[in-house]
Amino acid sequence: MNQTTDYLQLLSAVKQQIMSSRIQAVRAVNKEMIKLYLHIGQLIVHKQEQFGWGKSIVEQLAKDLQKEFSGTVGFSSQNLWYMRQFYIEYREDTNLQQLVGEIPWSHNLLLMARVKDKAERIYYIQATSQLGWSRDVLLNQIKAKAYERHLLEPKQTNFDKALPIYLAEQASEAIKSSYNLEFLGINKPVLEKELESRMITHVKELLLELGYGFSFVGSQYKIMLAENEYFIDLLFFHRKLRCLVAIELKTGKFKPEYAGKMNFYLEVLDQTEKLDGENPAIGIILCAEKDNLEVEYALRVSTKPMGVAEYQLTKELPVSLTGKLPTVAELKAELKK
Repeated sequence: MNQTTDYLQLLSAVKQQIMSSRIQAVRAVNKEMIKLYLHIGQLIVHKQEQFGWGKSIVEQLAKDLQKEFSGTVGFSSQNLWYMRQFYIEYREDTNLQQLVGEIPWSHNLLLMARVKDKAERIYYIQATSQLGWSRDVLLNQIKAKAYERHLLEPKQTNFDKALPIYLAEQASEAIKSSYNLEFLGINKPVLEKELESRMITHVKELLLELGYGFSFVGSQYKIMLAENEYFIDLLFFHRKLRCLVAIELKTGKFKPEYAGKMNFYLEVLDQTEKLDGENPAIGIILCAEKDNLEVEYALRVSTKPMGVAEYQLTKELPVSLTGKLPTVAELKAELKK
């Protein structure tokens, strides 16, 4: 049988269905496992409260369970203690009990250890579930204070105007209001070319910071319009959004003309690079700083979907400024005066 275009389409559709079914099966198994762990934790807590049992009961239970279910992982004494803590953490919140089933056990343990605020936990649980974060990506996002950055500043995009509602919501979830580029190791002013070069060198870390779904296509990506050549700083493809994502890097403050240039690039991408079945290209203008009102007005007149975000290069004070700025204690003392 010749592998015609029709057959290849059939093969692709079947493969996608198989992968989708496998993902759904894994999620269903995970939900049942989390429900089981919550219930085991509940039984341990209730029996300890009822009979005044101490720590030894957990150790004994672990031994008997491992003997009864030999070859099955998950019933060590350490894990039983985690189940007990897990139940105590969520015993008063039935909504969260449902939500924690959306992410793997290892992710839940990480959140219990690292995140204490309820709203912050909900943010990371939902982000992990929706974006498919691995445990390492989740840890990286927590360390980078993604939740705090999410609260500090609303995302500035025109997605609600330039994209269908269902796609606008997904795009908004995939784009951040600010990006932490501390992994680039830059602590002094640099040119845009050097910033781009550092990103390419650290493309793995960059993909982790961008989030789930981004696949790197190229840097200084050439697009053509008649005889004219244009170059996009960084080009990605987002698997979930099924669209190209163009990123323009600016080492200074946002300027309204950047939006016009991005609008042009996205139009050319849609006309020359977008494949059948793909959604319109999205643009991200990444700047060192921006004026929110200026960005708002610039995006109002842009017809193509884009967002403007800031980036941070370092959280620490540069060595050149050490000792030259007042400490927190000194600032407090001055404020008291």
